[in-house]
Amino acid sequence: MSTFFRKFAAQLIRVGSIEIEEPNGERFTVGDGAGTAPLVKIADEGVKTALLRDPEMAFGELFMDGRIDVQRGSIYDVLAIVSGNMVRGGGSRWLEFLQKSRLAVQRWMQNTMQRSAANVAHHYDIGNELYGLFLDADRQYSCAYFETPDADLDAAQAAKRRRIAAKLLLRPGDRVLDIGCGWGGLALYLARFCGARVTGITLSREQLEFAKQRLTGLKDPSTVDLRFQDYREVGERYDRVVSVGMFEHVGPRA
Repeated sequence: MSTFFRKFAAQLIRVGSIEIEEPNGERFTVGDGAGTAPLVKIADEGVKTALLRDPEMAFGELFMDGRIDVQRGSIYDVLAIVSGNMVRGGGSRWLEFLQKSRLAVQRWMQNTMQRSAANVAHHYDIGNELYGLFLDADRQYSCAYFETPDADLDAAQAAKRRRIAAKLLLRPGDRVLDIGCGWGGLALYLARFCGARVTGITLSREQLEFAKQRLTGLKDPSTVDLRFQDYREVGERYDRVVSVGMFEHVGPRA
């Protein structure tokens, strides 16, 4: 494992230099020797396996867990050297193999319409009560915007809604498509405060049921149309399209 790991590191780092200390205390340097080499200490042999398996994902987790320690220089120095070499390409054959393998798996696991519906149901249709335990009062799921350090979650999610509305530059009567509308909070906000006519779509039946119950709070409930629908099935034209935190559900055209 040690020999293979050293070859992998040497193929990856060709410009700049990094010194690596292994768990047994032995050190080796990779790169062209330019500049002052940061010193990276590996805490245990499992670190090597994790880095070989998925270096892009594992490095940050290992650093946060204290299993990788930058003892000379900074984490920024290390990341600058590693990312610079990855951008240049033509480096580690093992990394190229991992990237090709990952792309092959991603193609096989693409979010087709059938798979997307199953994925969303698995994640969200497990009881709205659960999400009520840790989300804000409006049931916003992601991307809170903390305008001040002392803002709580409810204030941060309210700031997010305001910020999104401002960026959309809505005019009264504009038709808006909200892809992945969740529990309906943003759709209701745009209708209530911006005068928009909003279509919200989701693949979670429990989210949809909850969101529809909230329409009774609108002066004109007809301004919000909530549907169980995949974004690829939407055929209408809209003045604005908004989507918050659903990139992981994007898939092929059909």
